[in-house]
Amino acid sequence: MASPTIQLNSGHSMPAYGLGTWLSQPGEVKAAVKSALELGYRHVDCAHIYGNEGEVGEALTSVFSAGQIKRQDVFVTSKLWCSNFSTVKEACKLTLKNLQLDYLDLYLIHLPFEIEKDFKGLVEKGVGLVGYDAERTWAVWKCMEELVDEGLVKSIGLSNYTIKKTEELLKHSPRIKPACNQIELHPYLPQQRLFDYSKKEGIALVAYSPLANPGRPESFVCSDEVPLLQDKTIAQVAEKHKVTAAQVLLAWAIARGTGVIPKSVKEHRIKENLACLDVKLDSEDMKTINGIQTRYRFCKQPWALKAEQKYEDLWDGEMLE
Repeated sequence: MASPTIQLNSGHSMPAYGLGTWLSQPGEVKAAVKSALELGYRHVDCAHIYGNEGEVGEALTSVFSAGQIKRQDVFVTSKLWCSNFSTVKEACKLTLKNLQLDYLDLYLIHLPFEIEKDFKGLVEKGVGLVGYDAERTWAVWKCMEELVDEGLVKSIGLSNYTIKKTEELLKHSPRIKPACNQIELHPYLPQQRLFDYSKKEGIALVAYSPLANPGRPESFVCSDEVPLLQDKTIAQVAEKHKVTAAQVLLAWAIARGTGVIPKSVKEHRIKENLACLDVKLDSEDMKTINGIQTRYRFCKQPWALKAEQKYEDLWDGEMLE
């Protein structure tokens, strides 16, 4: 049940299937990461803002110390938070310290929207919001390139970047091209234009919230949401293969050629999700799922809106394409 791999433009390969750690609480995430690695996961997705990298680091050290799984066998991703645009190297070194690692396999700019350095979490009502600036992204990217030069990270990339924002970075002809863009992807938000563009540019995509993140805090949930895991079309495909709706959604993402990082802290769910690697969707299944017309973004990021902006401005009109 080994995960297929995605070849990155950096020359490194990334396991297509991994464990997400967003919203995994302290006291739970250490056991979840250990369990996942022991079950066969070889990709762990982290971020400084998740507030749990210390426990993830304890889990990694514990597993590596046991000797059966080596550091080089596990692909570890983390992300630069929006308040650390002026302290890229320091932020990366802190993440490495927390994770108890000498290097990261992949380091991403978490979001293109900068916030003031004194803000540790999300801003409220625009207070502390600096926002997006293409030249600022370019300055940050040059610092990211230096992390590769110094051996702190092997590959660098983006997260939550649209076609427009990616193009604005690429027009500078970066010395090291983004290897990856981690974005919200699922049948309700297939982002086909961004998918096609990224493939053309040789930038791998990793799907976060592939199950629409049903475990999000209530403050993240909107009243008009349509539960993806209860979609009738997904249920029909799941019944055909005698698997769960979650396994169908994960298998769809992998069959499409993207990475996928579902989150769970429950061992039975971690194991169940991994079984998606045994689900073989045929061309008719893919056509059926791709025919779903519902469009919805679950991780809206409205905190990044400036007063004069409209919501669609955040995503450059690419929200539901």
